[in-house]
Amino acid sequence: MLRMTIPTLCLALAAPAAADEPERVAFFGLTFLDTSMQTEMFGENPDETARLAMLEEMVRDRFEAEGFALVPLDPVAERLESTVNPAKCYGCDTRMAQTLEADYSLVGEVQKVSNLILSMNLQMREAGSGDMVRGRVVDIRSNTDESWSRGMRYILDRTFFPEDSE
Repeated sequence: MLRMTIPTLCLALAAPAAADEPERVAFFGLTFLDTSMQTEMFGENPDETARLAMLEEMVRDRFEAEGFALVPLDPVAERLESTVNPAKCYGCDTRMAQTLEADYSLVGEVQKVSNLILSMNLQMREAGSGDMVRGRVVDIRSNTDESWSRGMRYILDRTFFPEDSE
């Protein structure tokens, strides 16, 4: 079961045209937040770590398939490593994206409230201004590969690339 928890921001984001240069995206990955206390009590769950990697690959693959260029993060690796959560760092994501000469910053989170309730979000900001271009939050039920991938597909299909899913 998916439920949108905040409205989609509706600023224009056009997929790159068949121009010389595709639009450049700095994807800083997804951050896992466990507010269920399970990680603290029982340690890191390798299934959740694998699911996070699966979602990151899904996002990368989709953006590349849509014609965006994902920029290498090597020049900001040290800054990124010292950032706990690029989605909530007071604009450090867009500053790093500017350093990388990217057009956009892309960040996200998966928050585990319990094994039954999780929330995920993906946000894209314009590197130069920091303005949100697209973003969505969905709640998912159950902590499985299927529910995680279904949640991220929903975000990508309904918010980032809706014209491809109609």
